[in-house]
Amino acid sequence: MGKRKKEKKNEWLDWLKALLIAFGLAFIVRMFFFAPIVVDGPSMLPTLHDGDQMIVNKFAYHLHEPERFDVVVFHASSKKDFIKRVIGLPGEHVEVIDNVLYINGEEMNEPFLTDQKDSLKSYQILTNDFSLEDLPGGYDVIPEDHVLVLGDNRGNSTDSRVLGVVSTDQIVGKTDLIYWPFNRMQTIGK
Repeated sequence: MGKRKKEKKNEWLDWLKALLIAFGLAFIVRMFFFAPIVVDGPSMLPTLHDGDQMIVNKFAYHLHEPERFDVVVFHASSKKDFIKRVIGLPGEHVEVIDNVLYINGEEMNEPFLTDQKDSLKSYQILTNDFSLEDLPGGYDVIPEDHVLVLGDNRGNSTDSRVLGVVSTDQIVGKTDLIYWPFNRMQTIGK
């Protein structure tokens, strides 16, 4: 009888160890590598919808810097994270004139806005004209370790036009996988 009790006790200890290790690994992965986030609001329409659930890759920018048109999550304040698209990189000048994005004076194609631009009437505006100098901070080029971000729904987005450029220290990570709702499951490209 004593041997059987000891075996049961060892079995429970083994299960407890396995569970603790699993929870520890899950905690480490969530803390340092991947985390879920829920899109809140219309600022990234039509790419992202309010309520879309996504995975944030927290590790991506430990390997490389953010790239143009990455969709990133960043700390907009101590209580709120935003999801926006990287438009301008350090050392660049950004402006929009007549719905056209210019980086260092060169016209840039924004493929994620093609459908929106195609549906505009000639008198409609997708993105109000602005220049980097007009934004908070008044920079003539984006400072080192900062990016300029915009929402895809340019008429309804609190982004760098209001917040100014975003420090790369504020960036939580890159996101490109919608996992819920099931009918919207997809990876979003540039």
